[in-house]
Amino acid sequence: MTGRTGRPPLSERRRATTRMEIAEEAVRLFAAKGVAAASADEIAAAAGVSTRTLWRYFRSKEDCVRPLLTAGLDAMADRVRAWDGTGSLLAAVRRSGELSIDPRHVTALRELVVLTRTEPGLRAVWLETHYEAEVLFCRLVAESTGRCADELPLRLHVGMFNLAMRIAVEDWARRGAESPAADLEALTGAVIRTVATAARALED
Repeated sequence: MTGRTGRPPLSERRRATTRMEIAEEAVRLFAAKGVAAASADEIAAAAGVSTRTLWRYFRSKEDCVRPLLTAGLDAMADRVRAWDGTGSLLAAVRRSGELSIDPRHVTALRELVVLTRTEPGLRAVWLETHYEAEVLFCRLVAESTGRCADELPLRLHVGMFNLAMRIAVEDWARRGAESPAADLEALTGAVIRTVATAARALED
């Protein structure tokens, strides 16, 4: 995750598209064969890129799934970034509507989060992604409220917020939905409901 704002240049958007395609193919292969049996060469071939390109984007085959995991966190970071520190953070999050995740990616995200329960390598990427998100959320909230990002109460409250999101997504992943669009609506609802308590604590 990054703290960058504004529309990225075309070359960066193309890289992001390629990274997401690799991520989706990695999840498909991991779900079908298991992480140990799926190779980086297979993932690259399935995504239509060279293995060299894959290694340019990712540091391990498990890391290939990272774009799917960061998509939702980046969407939530955008909401936190837009909060001006006044009023309710939860209200600001709710006003933003559905998370800005492409519904086409939601099914792969669900499969991936389910896999993190049984695949230690994927679970490590999932937890690392949330740790990185927590650091960013602390900085964004500090900027919005004029507080220090290293302040213990702020870190505790943001940690609650971040943990709530992770638990919400993991709970959502165990449930089914009729379509990607319905899945996205369910995911958004689960996250909003679960972060409510953490957001209220953050505003105290």
